[in-house]
Amino acid sequence: MKHPPPRRCGVVAAVVALVLLACLQIQYHHLKVDLGKAGFASATQDNSNRNRIHLGTSSKPATATTNSLPRGIVERHSDMYLRPLWDDSAAITHKNKNGDHNALLAMAVGISQIKNVDTMARKFLKENYAVMLFHYDGNVDGWRHLEWSDKAIHILAHNQTKWWFAKRFLHPDVMAMYDFIFLWDEDLGVENFNPRRYLNIMVSEGLEITQPALDPDLSTDIHHRITIRNKMTKVHRRIYDNRPSMNCSDESKGPPCTGWVEGMAPVFSRAAWKCVWHLIQNDLIHGWGLDMKLGYCAQGDRTEKVGVIDSEYVVHQGIPSLGGPSLSSKTPRRSLDLRTHIRRQSSAELEKFKERWNRAVREDEGWRDPFKS
Repeated sequence: MKHPPPRRCGVVAAVVALVLLACLQIQYHHLKVDLGKAGFASATQDNSNRNRIHLGTSSKPATATTNSLPRGIVERHSDMYLRPLWDDSAAITHKNKNGDHNALLAMAVGISQIKNVDTMARKFLKENYAVMLFHYDGNVDGWRHLEWSDKAIHILAHNQTKWWFAKRFLHPDVMAMYDFIFLWDEDLGVENFNPRRYLNIMVSEGLEITQPALDPDLSTDIHHRITIRNKMTKVHRRIYDNRPSMNCSDESKGPPCTGWVEGMAPVFSRAAWKCVWHLIQNDLIHGWGLDMKLGYCAQGDRTEKVGVIDSEYVVHQGIPSLGGPSLSSKTPRRSLDLRTHIRRQSSAELEKFKERWNRAVREDEGWRDPFKS
C-alpha cells in the first residue's frame, strides 16, 4: 500500500486549516452583526417606548429595569423628608394631623421675600406638609435663623424660575409619595388660607387642578376674572361674561371661561402632576402658555376637574422679585430694565410653546383632542 508523500500531506493539512479558520472568521462576523442588530432593535424599541409617554393613572409597576432584583427589595418611591444621621427611632413620622393627605409646598424664593415666605411655610409645616425652597438669588444662609429652616429642603440655582426648578427636581417618580403639589409664587398673602381645609375641599369636590381664589380688595395684581374670589360660593369652576372679548356662558368649554387656573398658585393632584411635569418644556423656563393647557391633565372633563376654591383664598401682592433689586441693591433702574427683558423673553417663550403644541398635534396622528367637539 502506497502512502502519499509527507510533503503533500502537509500542504493538504495547511489548506484544511486555512479553510476552517476562514469559516470561523465568517461565523464570528455573522454573530457580531446579529448581536449588533439585536442591540439596535432593543435600543430603538426602548426609545420608541420612551417617546410615547403614557400619562394615565395606572399603578402597574414597570419591571424592565428591576427584574434583576428580588421583588421585596425594590423601592419604587422617594420623598423630600429629611432623615436623621443617627437614632432612627427619633425620626419624625410625617403624617398630617388628619392622616389623610401628604402634600408638598414648593416655591422659588429670594431673601427680599423672607418675611412673607416665613408666614407661608409655617402654615404648611404646622400640618406636617413638606416644604421645598428654590433659591434663585444665591442666598441660602440668610434663612438659617428661621426655626423651621432645617426642616425644609433648600435648592440653589441663580436666576431660575419655579418652572425650571420643578422640571429638574419635582419628577413624578420622586413626587409619587405626595397626594398634592403646591407650586406657588412667593408673593402670596395667606392670612385667610388653611392648607388642610383647602385639600379637604379639593378632595370632596373631586378636583384635580385648583388654585385659591384671589381677594379682590387686597390683591394688587389680578389678570383674569376667573381667579377673583366669589364670596357666595365655596368653589367656582366657571365665570359668566357677555362681553364680545370673553363671551363666557354655560356653553363655554375651555379657558378663560372654565377649566383654567393661573400659573401663580396652582395645586395639583398626584395624577395631574404626572401629566403636567411632562407638559413643562425643559428650555421654556417662564411657563407662559402652560396655564391654557393644564386642563388636558385634569384626568377627565376640565370643566368639572379644574376649579378655583373661594372659601380658602389668598392675596396676590404682585411683587416682582426674580430679576428685581435685592435689599442692598442701589441700581433700581437696571433692575427695571432686567424685568423688561424678562417680559420680552416670556412673550417669546409663549410663542414657542404655542408653535410646539400645534406641531405636536399635527404630527401625532394617533392623538385626539378630548375637548374638541
